[in-house]
Amino acid sequence: MRKFFAFIVTTLVSVHAFAASPAETLTAFHAALHAGEQARAAELLSPDITIYESGYVERSRAEYVGHHLPEDIVFAKATSRKVLKSTERIDGNLATILEETETTGKFKGKDVHSFGTETVLLEKKGDSWVIIHAHWSSRKPK
Repeated sequence: MRKFFAFIVTTLVSVHAFAASPAETLTAFHAALHAGEQARAAELLSPDITIYESGYVERSRAEYVGHHLPEDIVFAKATSRKVLKSTERIDGNLATILEETETTGKFKGKDVHSFGTETVLLEKKGDSWVIIHAHWSSRKPK
């Protein structure tokens, strides 16, 4: 009986974890990066996500996971990301989030201080949202 109860509680917690708003989904993605939870970060991305960053393109979740995600986790764990401004727009099963951020910390022995912009498109799948596109850019402070 205990195992059955534990299964039910785990299932309910999992369902609740996926029944998030677009903003909660994006926050969960960044939290997973910061915590080093590669599988959790990946599950919040659509299999056919397109990511634009620094003039480069990654055209799938598999490509991102196999290439850039591990380095993004190392960077996120070494730095602090503060959201300065966030705007969310939901139109049916699509949502857009625009964020302005400030990142500080130390990465590979160097001080980090940058301002970033992020545009994220999300699509509603059942009760959850998945990230279908991200565009990241950053600059040094003036």
